Amino acid sequence: MQQLDPKPEFRKALIGDVKTIHQLINEAAGKDQLLPRSLSDIYEKLRDFHVCHCGGRIVGCCALHIVWESLAEIRSLTVDPQLRNRGIGSKLVAGCLDEQKQLAIGRVFVLTFIPQYFQRLGFSEISKETLPHKVWSECVRCPKFPDCGEVAMELDR
Repeated sequence: MQQLDPKPEFRKALIGDVKTIHQLINEAAGKDQLLPRSLSDIYEKLRDFHVCHCGGRIVGCCALHIVWESLAEIRSLTVDPQLRNRGIGSKLVAGCLDEQKQLAIGRVFVLTFIPQYFQRLGFSEISKETLPHKVWSECVRCPKFPDCGEVAMELDR
């Protein structure tokens, strides 16, 4: 395993991070770990992203996407495969959840291929039908709709 030196730093994404975020997401998407994102989509939603910066490079990302008045989605969580299982993903999710609280957004959900990971973070499986704005605004445009295989989960609070 690669060492984490210097200590990882967590922050909101900057414009210079976009291409690395795009690369991280689409490498994971190529392994069916999450859905791909276009470069233009990342630029448009840059303010949603939190990153982990370590040793002069971005090694992980996660986004909090506002869906509706009282609903937000955790999306695009990925960490460099060589640095997984070190708490980076959990800290990225925690950063998004802190922002959710600051914005006073009542519900937060995730669509994921790894429900066991999010279950450890306090999420429980829900029916996708409880997410109508999400399903009909973005999912219908996905090439994998309606059978992407993602599991819908909501944070228990």
